[in-house]
Amino acid sequence: MKWVLHVDLDQFIAAVEVARHPELAGKPVVVGGNGDPTERAVVATASYEAREFGIQSGMPLRLAAKRCPDAVFLPSDPDAYLEVSARVMAVLREFPVVVQVLGWDEAFLGAEADDPEALAAELKAAVARETGLSCAVGIGDNKLRAKLATGFGKPGGIYRLTQENWWAVMAGRPTDALWGIGGKTAKKLAELGIETVLDLAGADAAALAARFGPKTGPWLRLLGGGISDADVSATPYVARSRSRETTFQRDLTDPAQMAAEVSALAKRVTQDVLEEGRPAARIAVKVRFVPFLTHTHSITLPEPTSDAAEIDRAAREVLGMFELTRAVRLLGVRAEFVREDEDQL
Repeated sequence: MKWVLHVDLDQFIAAVEVARHPELAGKPVVVGGNGDPTERAVVATASYEAREFGIQSGMPLRLAAKRCPDAVFLPSDPDAYLEVSARVMAVLREFPVVVQVLGWDEAFLGAEADDPEALAAELKAAVARETGLSCAVGIGDNKLRAKLATGFGKPGGIYRLTQENWWAVMAGRPTDALWGIGGKTAKKLAELGIETVLDLAGADAAALAARFGPKTGPWLRLLGGGISDADVSATPYVARSRSRETTFQRDLTDPAQMAAEVSALAKRVTQDVLEEGRPAARIAVKVRFVPFLTHTHSITLPEPTSDAAEIDRAAREVLGMFELTRAVRLLGVRAEFVREDEDQL
């Protein structure tokens, strides 16, 4: 029988750091920025021990330090994480499965197996043996169910979620328990009287289409029924965008300085675009105002480009969309690429 397996490495970044520094095992470890909690930066990941203190990804390092003064703070090292991720994916490809990489720490696997739990156990053992890392494996009859199953298996477990037990497990859960539905969408659904997964599965398709659009509305209803794609492709992961951002240790108040910083970020993004070998089709700018209010604006370019001057011009144009009357603590520039499955973004 055909199955979709979702492999998700437990506390990946923190686990890589503990593997490099065994003396940190069992201690609250927080990774982010330069590893200095007195500087402005956010948590990239936290070990399970640190999460017990309420530390979460995206949280300011200073707040994390307040919640757990004894935590060990480490700088982020993307090159190391990428190298370990590649080793994990290589281990998975040694099995008779199709591997679709989703990111550093997760992948979908397409497999034919009479006993998927046994296969999952073999995968987990191989990853642990070759890399020292722990992972959870979700088993499903499509990607949505496999992805959700992993959440029930974490940390380090195996869980199966299929049509057979979908309603027993998911019917009464809130809509944002579904992969693809965040807090904002869940709030909009609640305004329509749709609170649970079962409510969503039985919702009026026309009402959903009217509220969310002719494509998204029906898709949300399918999510409620646990319906999704089951095709796992070995096509290499292709980034949809490249971005750069800077958190300033002192707030910016001068719009001219903000523009100069955006230009500097645009230059770095242009280099990333050139290295990627694909032109940018859309440019976005992120601004985080004091104290922690983040907004993003973007524009579509007249035509895809890798030209530094054009990317800089577009970034400055997008910056002009903001009302820069408050102090700024972070600026970011993102270049979005033309997707192969679209004629234009």
